[in-house]
Amino acid sequence: MNKNEFAPTPPMGWNSYDYYDTAVNEEQIKQNAKYMAANLKEFGWEYIVVDIEWYAYDAGSKREQYQYIPFGKVEMDEYSRLLPCPERFPSSVNGKGFRPLADYIHSLGLKFGIHIMRGIPREAAHKHSKILGCDVTANEIANPYNICFWNPDMYGLETEKRGAQEYYNSLFALYSEWGVDFIKCDDICRMDMPSAKKEIKMLHQAIQNCKRPIVLSLSPGPALIEEASYYEGYANMWRITDDFWDDWKYLYQMFERCETWQSHVAKGCYPDCDMLPLGYIGKGFGKERYTSFTKEEQITMMTLWCIFRSPLMLGANLTKLDDWTKKLITNKKVLKLLSDSHKARQIRRTDTQAVWFSSDTKESIGYLAVFNLKESKQNIMIEANDLGLKSFQDLPFEELWSEETSIGTGLSFEAHVYGHGAKLYRIEI
Repeated sequence: MNKNEFAPTPPMGWNSYDYYDTAVNEEQIKQNAKYMAANLKEFGWEYIVVDIEWYAYDAGSKREQYQYIPFGKVEMDEYSRLLPCPERFPSSVNGKGFRPLADYIHSLGLKFGIHIMRGIPREAAHKHSKILGCDVTANEIANPYNICFWNPDMYGLETEKRGAQEYYNSLFALYSEWGVDFIKCDDICRMDMPSAKKEIKMLHQAIQNCKRPIVLSLSPGPALIEEASYYEGYANMWRITDDFWDDWKYLYQMFERCETWQSHVAKGCYPDCDMLPLGYIGKGFGKERYTSFTKEEQITMMTLWCIFRSPLMLGANLTKLDDWTKKLITNKKVLKLLSDSHKARQIRRTDTQAVWFSSDTKESIGYLAVFNLKESKQNIMIEANDLGLKSFQDLPFEELWSEETSIGTGLSFEAHVYGHGAKLYRIEI
């Protein structure tokens, strides 16, 4: 299987983390899926992803002390493979796992994904649990000195030992049986531990072995630019930032991050700007709030993500989505950049402004994104030769957020942009 065919365009979907943290349950997943199917699917939104610790019984119950409870009770089969907590995912009982939930998601015309951590459960190693398909036990392939800095659930693998690849193969055989379409693997992307690089390749091999086209997403970032070709060879998405939240300082940093990775966006290979913290988020963290981004900042975020061609994963509780946010994420002309544009590049970036340009893959169309990085409104001048054009004279412009149209004149173009805002122009060239 060619992994680049699994995601021919940047994946678009929803992830439970930003709103529910570790504590999401089956009914909440279904409610968000129903909303997506009814309101967003026609615009390309299709993945429903259950994020971290779906296997934990007490997830979220001691949030004032821990995000991830040390030595908490988890659900696991006899072959060291974590299973959904039946108290939170009741359809998983009697060995069904996520199959019933995946079937429900698929019945809505959507795709189903889950989060996993790199490695093998510590509990499996302590219990000397079996590994499917070989006579090795979990303790023999677990490295107790190879751990995640921020989550206590797993040990990294002794990647060269017999049984390590077999363990990952057994995981993805199970995920294939469940009908999983998307895997977000954590504690792996930035290669904090020496084995992480090899484990990326092992995950890829396990997907090939299970013969199901499962999209592989790597977290957390920032990804290592010197490993770009490695990510491109074995994954579909890799995070270029640590967790991204609704604070201008994080959004401001993304312009440099996107510039660093702009030449590495290709079919099936997507540097990932992380989730979109829109709408209502934060409840599982004890601080439910409407996004702290201003409307102009939300437009900036969507514009940058789309012209760069990042995957788009919503973090909001979709059932509480307001009309303005829904309109923001269902602009077909903007979302078209994900599928029908290429060669995006940052033309200019200063402390106060940034300019990006890309081309349509099917028509003689250019896309010009103009960003105001100041708090106050400013006029930003773009020269035609900056975009490889001789002139703007008589070229039709359409601003895709406001739908305002104009005709270009002369050798330069001036965009009037609100503070922390963006304009996105479609130019017939």
